[in-house]
Amino acid sequence: MKFPSSKAQGDMYKEAKRSSYFDLPALDVSIAFPQATPASIFPPCASDYYQFDDLLTPDEKETRQKVRKCMEKEVAPIMAKYWEKAEFPFEVVPKLGALCIAGSTLKGYGCPGLSITASAVATAELARVDASCSTFILVHSSLAMLTIGMCGSESQKQKYLPSLAKLDTIGCWALTEPDYGSDASALRTTATKVAGGWILEGQKRWIGNSTFADILVVFARNTTTNQINGFIVKKDAPGLQATKIENKIGLRIVQNGDILLKKVFVPDEDRLSGVNSFQDTNKVLAISRVMVAWQPIGIVMGVYDMCHRYLKERKQFGAPLAAFQINQQKLVQMLSNIQAMILIGWRLCKLYESGTLTPGRASMGKSWITLRARETVSLGRELLGGNGILADFLVAKAFCDLEPIYTYEGTYDINTLVTGREITGISSFKPAAVRQQSRL
Repeated sequence: MKFPSSKAQGDMYKEAKRSSYFDLPALDVSIAFPQATPASIFPPCASDYYQFDDLLTPDEKETRQKVRKCMEKEVAPIMAKYWEKAEFPFEVVPKLGALCIAGSTLKGYGCPGLSITASAVATAELARVDASCSTFILVHSSLAMLTIGMCGSESQKQKYLPSLAKLDTIGCWALTEPDYGSDASALRTTATKVAGGWILEGQKRWIGNSTFADILVVFARNTTTNQINGFIVKKDAPGLQATKIENKIGLRIVQNGDILLKKVFVPDEDRLSGVNSFQDTNKVLAISRVMVAWQPIGIVMGVYDMCHRYLKERKQFGAPLAAFQINQQKLVQMLSNIQAMILIGWRLCKLYESGTLTPGRASMGKSWITLRARETVSLGRELLGGNGILADFLVAKAFCDLEPIYTYEGTYDINTLVTGREITGISSFKPAAVRQQSRL
């Protein structure tokens, strides 16, 4: 069988393009599929079956409602477009800043001083509509700002936190490296003391917000003490380079980057004096891990809301999909998972407030919630059939966005080992030494 040459194929394509039949823009989804409403018109919340709202204070309820309103009105109509292009919607940043949620539990310096529960439900409401927006805020607020708030000097807090709280400036948090992900405490980036400051050398990877962040909280190994130290690096520092990681299938709106640090000078005034070992870094991670646990809660709330509406709108065999027993069973299984996930997340917040949250408890919450979220979103994918692979109907997008959340801030397996170490007193992170010759 003979195929036309590449030139002939090109000529055929040019001829075809002259026809109005080819290269037409895609039909709007409301015209292409009029039987169900796309996620650009976000469905009302239907997932609070056990009335979790009753456990919230008036301030926490107010925070939840204002974030929900903003996300449904400002972000839902544009999220699929930006997710498809893997670009960040900078026009929503002022609207997110006006919510006054950046800085979350930090008090003073322009920060809102929210309860941890208010911060958690805000995270969930962001993720309910778009997981990437919640990750953007989490990296900025629960990592970069929280590190400065917990480990920074008074002058650093006064200098950086007010503009970060308003989202006038954006922060990122650089810990992970190409060779050290789960084993982050073994990082190789170095900090060498010189007159008046420090020289940073190394490489970071997967750093959210890094391609446009104004300040970068960077962790490096002190070449004198061999301990992990923290530094505030400004975006225009000579020797600093941040480039976007392409071809992601999840959290596509988040701008993750590779960071190169080539003899970057950081003045003494920008060394975070409260970060003197990896244990100090872990204090921040223990709190942020609670916020990360609320991201999948929000994601599955949105997926359930979408499925709940879709099953009542979409008809097959002369009846709405909601009328079929197997679909009701899947919907109830999703709803059951969500109630359990919410209550685990709520309990993590209360443990934090009482001062009894441990790394093992935070890790178990994050790992278990993300596991249940995977199951729940998979059920939603089944319920939407062919539309379950379209970002226009949210579920496919949420399915992909959940995967990096299952992995970051500790993979499922690593988090279980953190809890396992806490309950047994035995660390199993490193395998037993491999013997060269069998004892047998």
